[in-house]
Amino acid sequence: MTQIPSKEEILQWISDNPGQSAKRDIAKAFGIKGAARIDLKQVLRELENEGHLEKRKKTYRDPDRLPPVSVLQVNEPGPDGDLTAKPLEWQGEGAEPVVHLILRAADPAIGAGDRILARLQLIDHGPDYEGRLIRRIGHNPKRILGIFRAGAEGGRVVPIDKGSDLEWMVPAGATHGAKDGELVEAEQAGPKARMGLPRARVVDRLGDPSAPKAVSLIAIHQHGIPDAFPDDVIAEADAAKPVGLSGREDMRDMPLVTIDPSDARDHDDACYAHPDDDPKNEGGHVVWVAIADVAHYVRPGTALDREARNRGNSTYFPDRVVPMLPDRLSGDLCSLHEGVPRPCIAVRMRLAPNGVKIGHSFHRGLMRSAASLHYEEVQQAIDGAPNDKTGPLLDDVIKPLYAAYAALKAARADRQPLDLDLPERKIELSDAGEVTSVKFRDRLDAHKLIEEFMVLANVAAAETLNAKKSPLLFRVHEEPPVEKIDSLRETAESAGFTLAKGQVMQTRHLNALLNAAAGTDHAELINMSTLRSMTQAYYSPQNFGHFGLALANYAHFTSPIRRYSDLIVHRALISSHGWGKDGLDPDQIADLEHVAAHISETERRSMTAERDTTDRYLAAYLSERVGTELTGRISGVARFGAFVRLDETGADGLIPIRSLGGEYFHFDREGATLMGADSGMIVQPGQRVTVKLAEAAPVTGGLQLELIEHEGETVKQRPGGRGFGRGRSKGKGPAAKRKLVKAKRKDAKTKKKLTRRGR
Repeated sequence: MTQIPSKEEILQWISDNPGQSAKRDIAKAFGIKGAARIDLKQVLRELENEGHLEKRKKTYRDPDRLPPVSVLQVNEPGPDGDLTAKPLEWQGEGAEPVVHLILRAADPAIGAGDRILARLQLIDHGPDYEGRLIRRIGHNPKRILGIFRAGAEGGRVVPIDKGSDLEWMVPAGATHGAKDGELVEAEQAGPKARMGLPRARVVDRLGDPSAPKAVSLIAIHQHGIPDAFPDDVIAEADAAKPVGLSGREDMRDMPLVTIDPSDARDHDDACYAHPDDDPKNEGGHVVWVAIADVAHYVRPGTALDREARNRGNSTYFPDRVVPMLPDRLSGDLCSLHEGVPRPCIAVRMRLAPNGVKIGHSFHRGLMRSAASLHYEEVQQAIDGAPNDKTGPLLDDVIKPLYAAYAALKAARADRQPLDLDLPERKIELSDAGEVTSVKFRDRLDAHKLIEEFMVLANVAAAETLNAKKSPLLFRVHEEPPVEKIDSLRETAESAGFTLAKGQVMQTRHLNALLNAAAGTDHAELINMSTLRSMTQAYYSPQNFGHFGLALANYAHFTSPIRRYSDLIVHRALISSHGWGKDGLDPDQIADLEHVAAHISETERRSMTAERDTTDRYLAAYLSERVGTELTGRISGVARFGAFVRLDETGADGLIPIRSLGGEYFHFDREGATLMGADSGMIVQPGQRVTVKLAEAAPVTGGLQLELIEHEGETVKQRPGGRGFGRGRSKGKGPAAKRKLVKAKRKDAKTKKKLTRRGR
């Protein structure tokens, strides 16, 4: 007879093996087979009833887990000086875990009784945690970014902020080893002085102001992105408490999961899908999308609300995030962490078998994420290689999500949103902030699945608020202007493609062009040119539709942790459903025009800062390769030279006109070409080139290139970097050569027109 393990043995095994918590895993571990499985099931049920285990679908998990960001109270130091802390929001029924604090040299001193916000990591094979300090609760010293100037007793910090001429004095014991001329981050030390320079302590040395680690901080200050929260904002965030069930639907048993990048620190959306059990919709699907209920914590008129509106959105850099909300909210109470009750606003959407949405409803609830997953492991699971975490979720959670996505793909194909193929770069950094690699992110079905679900939820929000005649902010993307479409058409024709003319431009026409170019040498050119022909999306209380997504009604609902626009939509849903007093108030409604203009501008500001930072990181990465040859394509031309997008990194560099050739180059604005007066060489977007990296400037992000090969032919260079082009033809002068080139171009255009008419 098979020996059934004791309850203590089962609990210990689950604690040691959190990723293998299905009943079959437990049975396999203890060698339980056949009828003995019934006895095991009974023991597991008893453990569940006693509160030791929590069943979620087919898995059993220890409910006594802390969220990855938690508020702690520091204990008295141990005999050896080590610091530990206890969680202030322990919800488990077991023994309260101990958090062992790991402090860095730059962390401020903390002592017994201090309340801190910390990022936690479970210690392997144990109930305790390691904690790393984010900040002290109620302690919000001013931060300064500046150049350190050494002195006889310490030194000074000269801020890099424009318009700030106030220097800060650093005592000898607070320099953190900073050297003269280094870029440093410092914080205010002690109360503000009535007379003399204020005091500061250096908390981080960033080294050379042009070094990679300094790049994002410089961009933050250069573009005026607020990165320090005022005291009253921090105080409000610290006073926030977890939400209970009162006035909410209980959704804690629904196996909603978050699917994010592997390095995500916050989770603001979760999803779940299952077949529709309505016999009238056989083969249909039900999709739930649950979004963090930020509106509960960020009320109109509060300091938190004013600061969130001022920032407009979070800003993302390769090495840091400047959040819209303080860590206490963005990384903790508003983040849908695995196994932790969190407030949400959810939408239930019914899909026909062809993926068309046939109904939806909104709900304000309390959820508990069944798992925090990342894109790669979800994709691997559906491709036949589940891991310990995704295996128990495969049949009941992951496969239904992909089934619903398959239906949505059919609806998308019919709708024909703009289908650009523009790979996204990922810059990977070392701990020192140096670029270790530049990769292009894979576009997995797991990414597309989440994108389609979020688009659907955004549409549902806009439709509901429209039907209820509620004020809101729409996400608007207007049709491209005629002149930009004409320019795109000329670019397409120069590459041998056609773009429909004489009719109302629709995304399906642009997709036909993109599909024709796919797989050819001109694919990147056509994609980039199509993108450049688009207008910039913005926020507006008036609805002008979303051209790129081919949608009549669209609003941002799915990311209120990082976008103020989504918070406005959440408040509108709360007001229109009568869910509470934390919805849109009359003052906000009257001010929607100004809010829309402001957050559209903060979005553009963040995009510019992120792009500048990426350029600087790439320039720093390539600075060690000056003098080497690289391949790429002409991405644009101007009177002063040609731009090249490099194949390996996607970085953009400039070939100055002097490095194209020693001859005069004629710039044709309409044709987007540069033509050599003597050689007849034509430089235009889409052409393959080999270039030499002549200069890389990390401070500005600029790359300067020299042309080596053009369309497979070597370009001769004069001493000093001025080229001869491809040389003159014997017996032919410049004027004759120019006439010949123009005749050839005219003949080529005529042939293209005849070919199109022949079709």
